[in-house]
Amino acid sequence: MNDQAVQVTLSTGVPTVVVLVGILINNSRLTDLRSHMDSRFDAVNKRFDDAKDMWRAELHRVEEVIDARLKHLEEG
Repeated sequence: MNDQAVQVTLSTGVPTVVVLVGILINNSRLTDLRSHMDSRFDAVNKRFDDAKDMWRAELHRVEEVIDARLKHLEEG
């Protein structure tokens, strides 16, 4: 193989390998980011579920108070 063939091989092969390594590294970083985002969204979903449960409990309490007042009005 002559010097020109070696030079062409190195000038195309080395950047290709570097680009492929970069793609693999970025892919692994995106996977890590995706798992981090999933855990954050799970935490937000839990907060919404907790707030929904709290509102249900408060509405149930208000309903009981209203029922008691209506019962008192009906008796009186």
